[in-house]
Amino acid sequence: MNKTQKELEVIKQELIERKYDLDKKLTQLNEKVTDEREMDPADQAASSTMEQLNSSFQNTELDEYRNIEIALNKIEDGTYGACIDCGEPIPDKRLKLYPNAARCLQCQEAVEERD
Repeated sequence: MNKTQKELEVIKQELIERKYDLDKKLTQLNEKVTDEREMDPADQAASSTMEQLNSSFQNTELDEYRNIEIALNKIEDGTYGACIDCGEPIPDKRLKLYPNAARCLQCQEAVEERD
């Protein structure tokens, strides 16, 4: 919203780099295959636990990946930095810490309280 073109380019580059990192991590997680046929029951249990953790991690990473794509689209269409709920500008401090933030802190807290 109130960002200069140079500031938006810096944010865009940071988002693209993070998206690339997430893409690599998600690809690596998808490529991990364990051969449970040769494992004893304890190894199978440990492997199952690791698969659950990887799945949870993958879901979190995938959510962030999608949010980055949304933020990049908002940069392109000129709506980056506006809260999706109230329409007010998201403070620069919040965007600096969380560049793919879709809500101002007040609206984000309200959403979290409802959940």
